[in-house]
Amino acid sequence: MHNKIKNAKSANEIWKNPGKMSGSAVEFSTNKVEHSSEILAIGTSNVYSVPQTMQIIKAIEAMSTKGFRRLPVTDPGTGRLYGLVTAGDVVDLMGGGSKYNLVKVKHRGQLLSAINEPVKEIMSTKLETVHTADPLSDVVDRIVTAKIGGFPIVNGDDKLMGIITERDVLHVLTAYQSESLVEDVMTTSPRVITPGETMQSAAREMTRHKFRRLPVVSNDVLFGIVTAMDIMKYVGDGAIFEKMTTGSTDEVLDISVRTLMTTDLQTTTPSANVGDVARFMFAKGVGGLPVIEDSRLVGMITGYDMVRARQNEL
Repeated sequence: MHNKIKNAKSANEIWKNPGKMSGSAVEFSTNKVEHSSEILAIGTSNVYSVPQTMQIIKAIEAMSTKGFRRLPVTDPGTGRLYGLVTAGDVVDLMGGGSKYNLVKVKHRGQLLSAINEPVKEIMSTKLETVHTADPLSDVVDRIVTAKIGGFPIVNGDDKLMGIITERDVLHVLTAYQSESLVEDVMTTSPRVITPGETMQSAAREMTRHKFRRLPVVSNDVLFGIVTAMDIMKYVGDGAIFEKMTTGSTDEVLDISVRTLMTTDLQTTTPSANVGDVARFMFAKGVGGLPVIEDSRLVGMITGYDMVRARQNEL
């Protein structure tokens, strides 16, 4: 506790650095910045948002092509925030959890029909938001305690003003020299999936355990990694339609993880310094790395783990 109080000033001096830092997350919009704030300086104030009436497939296409993990849903006139669609919501829709009922129940297993519904059918409405006047240190604490990868920034009228993400915070923290090693903060014995399992199995596992990525392992050999973004892009880039002739979910959800996974892997080791790994991950644009020792997968480290590690050091 004393260390945190002692170092809070130096941390805030970096966090309050005005202006947009090169390489941070990019999400576009028509919303204009009306008020400067600490968290808007670190996050992004030009946010792409969509109305509740946009078709699910169009929202997924936008997220896929622009590389967004989250898409705010707002009122076109006032800019008031109504909801948020995330890559996790799309994974849920693909058989992961309760949102799959839109396909299974309402559309009787016809995925093509379901994804033409308005985006309000799958958006999350119980939102965690932050306000323009909130100190960045408080926002970082909320990322750590709530385990949420990003927050919409709103004003007193719930108008969307921007977004601040785990990646934005990670970019700030790459300026620090960390005392932690990967083995100090990584998730050990991570949940894995095999190459022959289906996309629906991966979606269900991600939704159930609130993971964004799963290592793909067979006979103790790491073959690749499948992420929520991989699943979303499979839908958003049109590949899903190549497998579809009847519109039934069985045609597309039974595709093997082997088809979706990323095989060009970046990895790290337990003895690597967290600060060095954070800078590497930011440069490569990845949110997590498998941790390898003696050619075996021994853990996973994510941007969240690094933000948490730095908070513990302050």
